[in-house]
Amino acid sequence: MTTTNEQQISLATLIIAAAQTNGTASFYRLKVEIPKKIMLTASDWAPSTTRNGEPMWHQLIRNIKSHSVNDGNFIAEGWLEHVPRVGYRITAAGRRYLAARKP
Repeated sequence: MTTTNEQQISLATLIIAAAQTNGTASFYRLKVEIPKKIMLTASDWAPSTTRNGEPMWHQLIRNIKSHSVNDGNFIAEGWLEHVPRVGYRITAAGRRYLAARKP
């Protein structure tokens, strides 16, 4: 079975952050709202082998920061900023990116 990828989680994170008055999506908010925005697979919901009690897709939220130097990563592209111990904040470039995606 396929799993949700980091790009899908990053885009949902960007959308959720854009909807917040302060532009910041907390890790807690992301864990609550991402399943409302993305149809997660059974593999996504499987328990993590390294983080007891956590579904696998939560790792993808952390990977946004972990992979922040990789091309295509939403932080590397300048669309999100990591807010330590809080979550992610959308940037002005991130707002322009979202606006350009709308038909």
